[in-house]
Amino acid sequence: MSTETPLIGDFHAAPGATPLGGARIGVVTFPGTLDDRDAARAVRLGGGTAVELWHGEESLQGVDAIVLPGGFSYGDYLRAGAIARFAPLMGRIIEAATATSGSRLPVLGICNGFQMLTESHLLPGSMVKNEHLKFLCKDQVLQVENTSTAWTSQFTQDELIAIPLKNQDGQYLADPDTLEALEAEGRVVFRYVGENPNGSRNAIAGITNETGNVVGLMPHPEHAVEAGYGPDDATGMRNGTDGLTIFTSVIASLAGGAQ
Repeated sequence: MSTETPLIGDFHAAPGATPLGGARIGVVTFPGTLDDRDAARAVRLGGGTAVELWHGEESLQGVDAIVLPGGFSYGDYLRAGAIARFAPLMGRIIEAATATSGSRLPVLGICNGFQMLTESHLLPGSMVKNEHLKFLCKDQVLQVENTSTAWTSQFTQDELIAIPLKNQDGQYLADPDTLEALEAEGRVVFRYVGENPNGSRNAIAGITNETGNVVGLMPHPEHAVEAGYGPDDATGMRNGTDGLTIFTSVIASLAGGAQ
């Protein structure tokens, strides 16, 4: 685990963050990606080793899991995530995430990464402009509705968490049959609590695939991993670290051979 320290305050690894200290989590950078360094730091704070991956590469470098971070890949031309979906590395990610033999690669898509997952059909539905047609940036309360995925195993069922939300194309849409299936199969992972900030159907903030190794969510957990930089919580201003549990969850899942 990295011994890097933050600019302000002391570094403390999350409790239970080292069940598989050698876990190598790839963080993919595309032209226009903004949050790759934040995602890599979240991986390290969670007890893993962050591996930088470039979208144009052909090799996953033997990583144990993948994070597709937020940003505006290719300037969101055509549609958000539409061009990134055809990057050479995405082809390898799709193959590894849907493998019919061996373990399926855990993949997390955050914001623009969620958009890539829908464009690549690793997750159903699509993301369009926010209902109010404006960029949105706020701290958002979510309810955790599925704790059986590779990325949410250390949450408790129906736990309320605070995660920063910042997006322009954050409205999740799907046809009625798909929405019914997601609800019936328990594949809604995160749901907005209180105000529906972008008009997403059924207030959906994040979903998973049928096997639970691929998760996409619109809010940014990598911005809620370190006290002093996260949302406000009961312990004080900017002290929220709820997002860190996503990264410790995948490391614990890898250590247990899940997925």
